[in-house]
Amino acid sequence: MAQDNKVVSLKGQKLPDRFSLPGSLVRLRDVSGQSLKSVLSGFFDKADDALFELADKAGTNQDQTAYFDAMRELRLRRKNMTVSVLQYVSRAFNDIGSFKPGGGSRTLDEVDQDSLALLDHSDLEQQVAIDNLINKLRNQHSEVIRLLNVRVTHLLPSMRLEDSQMPLSPEVICGGVAEACSDLDIDIRAKLVVLKLFDRLLVGVLGDFYKDANKTLIAEGVLPDMRRPPVGGQGASGISTPARGRTAGTLSAHSESDASGPLTAPSDDVRATFSELSALLHQGQSSTEYGTEISGPPSAGALDTPTLMARLHEIQSQSVHWGQGEVVPLSEQLQQVFRSDAGRKHDVGQVDSDVINLVSMLFDFILEDRQLHPVMKAVIGRLQIPVLKVALSDNNFFNRGGHPVRKLLNELAMSAIGWTEKKAGQRDPLRDKIESVVDRVLNEFTDNVDIFSELLSDFGHFMDLDRRRRELVEQRLRDAEEGRAKQERASKASENLLNEQITGRDLSPPVVTLLNEAWSKYLQWIVLREGEDSERWDQACDLTRQLIWSVDPRPVDDNTRSALLRSIPGIVDGLRNALQEISWDPFATDAAIRDLELAHVDVFQRLVTTTRPAVAPEPEPQAEPEEVKAKPTVVSKSLPNADAAPKAPEKAEPSFEGVVSGASESSDVATSAAVGPESPEEPAVEASVESSGANVELQWLERADGLRVGSWIELTRDGNKTRCKLAAFIKATGKYIFVNRSGAKVAEYQRENLARALAAEEISMLDDGLIFDRALESIIDNLRSSRKD
Repeated sequence: MAQDNKVVSLKGQKLPDRFSLPGSLVRLRDVSGQSLKSVLSGFFDKADDALFELADKAGTNQDQTAYFDAMRELRLRRKNMTVSVLQYVSRAFNDIGSFKPGGGSRTLDEVDQDSLALLDHSDLEQQVAIDNLINKLRNQHSEVIRLLNVRVTHLLPSMRLEDSQMPLSPEVICGGVAEACSDLDIDIRAKLVVLKLFDRLLVGVLGDFYKDANKTLIAEGVLPDMRRPPVGGQGASGISTPARGRTAGTLSAHSESDASGPLTAPSDDVRATFSELSALLHQGQSSTEYGTEISGPPSAGALDTPTLMARLHEIQSQSVHWGQGEVVPLSEQLQQVFRSDAGRKHDVGQVDSDVINLVSMLFDFILEDRQLHPVMKAVIGRLQIPVLKVALSDNNFFNRGGHPVRKLLNELAMSAIGWTEKKAGQRDPLRDKIESVVDRVLNEFTDNVDIFSELLSDFGHFMDLDRRRRELVEQRLRDAEEGRAKQERASKASENLLNEQITGRDLSPPVVTLLNEAWSKYLQWIVLREGEDSERWDQACDLTRQLIWSVDPRPVDDNTRSALLRSIPGIVDGLRNALQEISWDPFATDAAIRDLELAHVDVFQRLVTTTRPAVAPEPEPQAEPEEVKAKPTVVSKSLPNADAAPKAPEKAEPSFEGVVSGASESSDVATSAAVGPESPEEPAVEASVESSGANVELQWLERADGLRVGSWIELTRDGNKTRCKLAAFIKATGKYIFVNRSGAKVAEYQRENLARALAAEEISMLDDGLIFDRALESIIDNLRSSRKD
């Protein structure tokens, strides 16, 4: 067949191939794809339950709607999202070298200046959430990610890849997540919930995913002996495996490469590597000032690290026999380690010497920390030798905030911050648990740090149960205090209203009793149920004014009697229905109505003698006094009608008797309301603070305002010190409620009184931050200060 010149035959020609993946990377792509599919399946299984739980606990309808929207959309799009993520990761393998993930935000240098545009607010929020997810992945799994990067780079010697371009980098995985979430048909609020769920349920699981990826390449023979990433990451001068010696140089290098930063740190200084700490130690004071005198010429031979570790193990269990509250400094414990059988001193290498001095300084800080009770210091102080052994054997100890030994020390210290010694014979579960943890370390730890992870998990479970119990007790206390505060506020509102209306009035004792007892309870009930800003409270205030005006109308004129005749049926009806609504004693209600009727009879008798008799029929008054201007009663509309009309007293005037007897028959009776200025709302926050005494300086008031719920303090009273924490701030009354570790209330303060106590140093703040990180920060500060001196 003749071929057209415009038609190109592909037969016998090879298409230009894209980069051909090495077989090991093909294997990694396939295996990691299956592994990631399993991880995502587990995520979606847990996501449904997690979102349902969040929706159940949602504080607002808006939050609950967001959770349910996210739950519904994840159920519908679960399969599509999984495929989307896997395809995205697969493209990172297939287009390696040219693929650039869109998960992380770019730097300014990477942005095309001609195409700058403002991001939509929702897009910006999503970008921030993805960036946080990437950073969290890199921080938590730094070492395994860098190990994987080195192995991938080893397979691609001619290709230079950025960390973000690595086929399984956090940017690639999170970019796949972002792309999958972009197709969700939900608003940004629900979409951020989904991203937060990935953060919560996926980040921790991916540690095993990266470990498996490294194992896949190891099985393929890619750098099988590498245990640590080389200095400087993937391109570190061709080093494929770390040195195994414990010279100062190798330890420094490994420390720098392993620095992943603590999970929670007071400052960036705490992220200092061992090499930086060692440099500060040597530039500062002599190492003999910390720990033991181990420098100088050897007199009985030098102890290598294995021998030193063996000797430390021999003396490890000795602290079990310390007396209660006894703490032996590390320098004293090490004296027998460095003493030979002939009584001469041994020496150690410089690196081991630095480790010993740093651990000694760490425990010096812990044992001098005022945040810990002396008894707890003594218990935790027994861990000096085990911690030293870990620091000598594990290069990551000073660099890694998530190291299990550091986390265990932090957990033990944080749990003990509010602890106070029990009386003899009293059970103390927390102390027993901490002592059991320390005893297990002393008796079982040799060289396997996995025991610390096991103990950390077990202690964390114990503290979770303990925290839930305390939170339940504290919640009951908060509920009781808030209920008491609301009752006080309701009582104050009722008292203010009645005092305002009664002042200057001439009321009979039965009416005063009615107002102070039954009616006061009704007013309080309205405040508790619907608040002072509600329509029902306004209605109750109107009826209160009408009721008091009806038994002592002021001023009196020719129209007063006719206004009373129109108003009294509605007032009596409203009173009866209100007392029925709060389930007031029916017999007491009938008695109160009779007393009110008698008071009304007396009012009409007085009006007969002080005003002209009205000429019947009396025209509608054109203008009534402001206090008694008639308007339809709102209360009677909102309350059910009375069951029966009260009987009128025999001595009542005929005209009044007719009005009263028809009170319950007329459902559309108009009433007159005294229209006066509303009672100003009292500032409940400072209600119980006395104005006497010196004014409190603004700085102490700001300190009081800055106190957060959960903060621990030490309270000094009559020479006794009590540790407690702020459990609640009751806004209605302005009270700060403090509880001990068991959840029992030990003190309460108003704002000004709290500020005065802070100024007088009766209250001192306790730092509940991570003790290891605070100690490390203190060491760095001290060493820098020594260098300056």
